[in-house]
Amino acid sequence: MDLKTNTIAGWVLGAAGVALGLSIVGGMIFHDERPEKMGYAIEGVEAEGSGGGAAEVPIASLLPTADAAKGAEVFKKCAACHTINQGGANGIGPNLYATMGEAIAQGKAGFAFSDALKAVGGTWDWDKMNAWLTSPRKFAPGTKMTFAGLSNPQDRANVILYLNQQGSNLPLPAAPAAKEPATGDAPANGADAAVNRVEEDPRGDTGSIANTGTPARGAPSVDPQAAVEGAKAPR
Repeated sequence: MDLKTNTIAGWVLGAAGVALGLSIVGGMIFHDERPEKMGYAIEGVEAEGSGGGAAEVPIASLLPTADAAKGAEVFKKCAACHTINQGGANGIGPNLYATMGEAIAQGKAGFAFSDALKAVGGTWDWDKMNAWLTSPRKFAPGTKMTFAGLSNPQDRANVILYLNQQGSNLPLPAAPAAKEPATGDAPANGADAAVNRVEEDPRGDTGSIANTGTPARGAPSVDPQAAVEGAKAPR
């Protein structure tokens, strides 16, 4: 009886030891650690904390090639909160008909804009709308707008062009001038450096060429042609 009891106790202790060991090994392998990137990315929407109020690419350089039809597709992301037809009702967000060129956070049939957006001031021009769509929270910190923003500059250009065609029709801004490369004096190459200098000789002839090179070994120290000329000169 005692032997059987000891055997059972031994098996229980052994099982407990194995379980403890597996727990330690499992903890080492599957340790708890905060992931580097939280959540899931949504295509076309900026992640919070990325991007900024200022666009990386000037909107004026993208508008000439923007496509309003593609902008209408992008606008479907906004349709849950906004209408854009003339006389459309306000919803979670204001009706956006004829928004381009309007005063920011004013009008729209008395829509209750946030104080943060009212404080921005000015009108919805191309740059401000681009900055707003890049990151509403950075454009107007404290805004009630919950949309994170559009991270793709071309998507922003397309949807802004579409917005402009819905009752605004502002003229497109001039494209920024291309930056010209800095110009400077180009260094002389080997061929230019080897060209003999043109100097004024003692006789006042400005067209003579001075021979500044070193004579080759064995060459006469006096130019033969100069010697002939010297012999013809009257003495």
